[in-house]
Amino acid sequence: MKLPMTEYLQIDLETEKWECRECGHIIGSARDNYKEGLLVYARDPREIHRPLLDPKLYHYTFSPDPEWCAILEFYCPQCATMIEVEYTVPGHPPIRDIEIDIDGLKKRWAGIKEYPTHSEDLPYPKPAAHSHAHKH
Repeated sequence: MKLPMTEYLQIDLETEKWECRECGHIIGSARDNYKEGLLVYARDPREIHRPLLDPKLYHYTFSPDPEWCAILEFYCPQCATMIEVEYTVPGHPPIRDIEIDIDGLKKRWAGIKEYPTHSEDLPYPKPAAHSHAHKH
């Protein structure tokens, strides 16, 4: 079964692989950082956040300093869908922002053949009924 994890990422529980939800490209092991299997475009932050003041006249322009700020864009290598954007410090390895308990997911979804279309059909505990002690 394939479970959506983000807008553009899903996990195939049978193969334990990250996949692009747009094209189905296999990105890598779901036990690893999905970003390792994507294309990376390191952007100059001044391209995204243009200086508000003339850099020839002012040292501080309200634009991120590329010596202190890095913007990394992560793309699917097959369909070029942008999967994630990360603001970090230059030279820092990609941040592992998702770590999934694959074994726990497999147990929870065992016996279910396809992803439900309605949230009430998801295999998660239902919230307790809500009541008020006062009248509206």
